[in-house]
Amino acid sequence: MTDMAMLAALMRQAEGQGVELVTLRALVEEASQAGAERALGALGLNEPGARRDMDELRELLQAWRDAKKSAWKAVVGWAVRVGLAAVVVGMAVKLGLTEMIA
Repeated sequence: MTDMAMLAALMRQAEGQGVELVTLRALVEEASQAGAERALGALGLNEPGARRDMDELRELLQAWRDAKKSAWKAVVGWAVRVGLAAVVVGMAVKLGLTEMIA
């Protein structure tokens, strides 16, 4: 049974026992908020500067991804250039154009 299904079943059961649905929803909302704050606290993300830190980490991660993508593009570009140069040198040797250089 999923968490949402379990919660819905518990709310139906409590409503059947005379507890108002509005009260149950408020209780669930408060419990959810408290749980979220506790989880953030366990991760050290409940401090005032945590939002700024997370934004900076996201920016740093994006910069890393951009740098990695650029590095791969440069490596592939150079590999293609070296490959093409090897083909040109091979064609020059095959066609006997090396005597013209010497």
